[in-house]
Amino acid sequence: MLDQSLIKAAKQAASNSYSPYSQFKVGACVVTDDGNHYSGTNVENASLGLTICAERSAICQAISQGSRGLQTVVVYTPTKTPTAPCGACRQFIREFSKGVDTRIFSVCDSEDVLDTTINHLLPHAFSDF
Repeated sequence: MLDQSLIKAAKQAASNSYSPYSQFKVGACVVTDDGNHYSGTNVENASLGLTICAERSAICQAISQGSRGLQTVVVYTPTKTPTAPCGACRQFIREFSKGVDTRIFSVCDSEDVLDTTINHLLPHAFSDF
């Protein structure tokens, strides 16, 4: 079951988005093995390769605070249909899942929810070493 407080945190993070180029606000909230929650938003840059996605922003918050082992990732976009994490974020999520089948929920402004796992989204990740 998806905790509504995680959706609220992801939505709040999206409100802080810096997305002047795409106008596509994204927020994420991650839950780590220790039960802590961390949120992040997308931060764009004129040099597009320097842009950071909301999922990676939230994960970096967790790592910076000493948390590891992702259990859950919630991604919010203000759209009519849910948006799954991009390829770079999938690899990043998998890296910090450390073998756990991390649950990913993509939510939006409708009742639609994409409920999946990182192993389903990225079945042959580089972290399997």
